[in-house]
Amino acid sequence: MKIVRFVLQSCPLNMPRLGAWQDGSVIDLAAAYRQLLLEKGQASEKGAVRLAETLLPEDLVSFLENGRPAMEAAREALQFAMTPPGSHGQYPFIHDQDHIRLLPPIEKPSNLRDFISFETHIRNARKTRGQEVPPAWYEIPAYYKGNTSTIIGPDDEVIWPSYTDKMDYELEFACVIGKEGQDISVEEAEDFIVGYMIMNDFSARDIQAKEMSVGLGPAKGKDFATALGPYLVTKDEIPDPYQLNMRAYVNGELWTEGTTGDMYRKFPEIISYVSTGERIVPGDVFGSGTVGWGCGLELGKFLKEGDLVELEVEGLGVLRNRIGKRKEH
Repeated sequence: MKIVRFVLQSCPLNMPRLGAWQDGSVIDLAAAYRQLLLEKGQASEKGAVRLAETLLPEDLVSFLENGRPAMEAAREALQFAMTPPGSHGQYPFIHDQDHIRLLPPIEKPSNLRDFISFETHIRNARKTRGQEVPPAWYEIPAYYKGNTSTIIGPDDEVIWPSYTDKMDYELEFACVIGKEGQDISVEEAEDFIVGYMIMNDFSARDIQAKEMSVGLGPAKGKDFATALGPYLVTKDEIPDPYQLNMRAYVNGELWTEGTTGDMYRKFPEIISYVSTGERIVPGDVFGSGTVGWGCGLELGKFLKEGDLVELEVEGLGVLRNRIGKRKEH
């Protein structure tokens, strides 16, 4: 299932909804589940509304916190929506993609951790500063914690902060945690992943370089925008998440081509490491880090105002964002 958050273009209140992407259409999951309950006679009108909105809220973190009953309800709602409506005509809870606007699948993750899991990327990035890959990188899956309040979604404009002259994209994918746990073994870790999505960790390279020369960060160099989307693909639809082609286009020109298979450490090992002495919770996002040659820093070129950046990961869709005008001091 491809889980999305969306608003109807025709809705003046722009109330977000939880949906499922299906062949260019979006199914409003709570509305479909409500109708399913009514047709099966399993709840009254008020009860059906209350139960559907409780199990299938618009907030993805709350949905994941509801656990297996919520996921089962979502799947039942999707299956119901895919059956012919009979005498009802077109189901009112199925919306054409032209009538909706997609939001970030997860607007405010419980936690946002971004790793540096591709050896080619860290080797290239360190080389630009005349440095070797530190031995510790081979010992632990190092990461930083991102700003969860600056998440953007598909087709959102990227704000260009006033403090940077070097705007960059980063071609990544991410896993999302579906249940709570601590001290998780590598063998158990796969069970904690609910699905995957594309991640673009936009970077202000000049300020990032200054921050990291101090030995801390990145902070301001990363905190202004992280794009996620276009949907969360549940893991049952991805037979092998480490055999996916990855591409980045800028204004239609191919800048990067890589594969998830080049990850030095896979997500189960990363999850096990993070959960040691620390709880992970539903809605945690774990970024893979940038694939080799997956950013302008490695390529020796950077983004400009108005550029259209498109990240494509096999099975996970295309995440598009346009670079906005630089803000003035």
